[in-house]
Amino acid sequence: MTHEEQDSPPAAAPDAAPETTRRDWAWTRLETPIGPLLLAATGTGLVQVVFHADARTARRALTPLEQLFGGPPLTGIPHLATAVSELSAYFAGGLRTFTVPLDWSLSSGFSARVLRILACDVPYGGVVGYQDLADRVGEPGAARAVGAAMGSNPLPVIVPCHRVVASDGGIGGFGGGLETKRLLLALEGVLPAPLF
Repeated sequence: MTHEEQDSPPAAAPDAAPETTRRDWAWTRLETPIGPLLLAATGTGLVQVVFHADARTARRALTPLEQLFGGPPLTGIPHLATAVSELSAYFAGGLRTFTVPLDWSLSSGFSARVLRILACDVPYGGVVGYQDLADRVGEPGAARAVGAAMGSNPLPVIVPCHRVVASDGGIGGFGGGLETKRLLLALEGVLPAPLF
């Protein structure tokens, strides 16, 4: 072995994962009327909202983000403060349209298309059926795929998958739980407010 071969870094194995580029990101937990939310943001925008963010759920959500973004979270990401402020105002009844920039890193393909249309086209207090949303995306036979996209939404509440309902008049499913969906729809005036 020559001196140059000794000093050169070893070649990566053919199946080795590519090096991750470090991206600055941060997270916080926000107490809300629907329970604690974990919010994560990058320099691009809000990247993830996680329901029922107890310590265990937070760990499960944060580990993949550390891997994706190449390191542990930092502090001082401005979009995180914006998200906290806007979500607090939303839950207090004072905000109907979110303006926090979004980082779509956790969505791709059909799901990303559906979620972007949903974010732009279905306003506060409105609802849309799975089939109607499939039609809006230009995929009229894809109502079930729309349901799958709702289930993979990394930005619930901000990207309002709670506003997507079943065509039979039911509220449909919801990754955050049906009671959470009912509470969000009641907050927006779609359903009556709970009595208790």
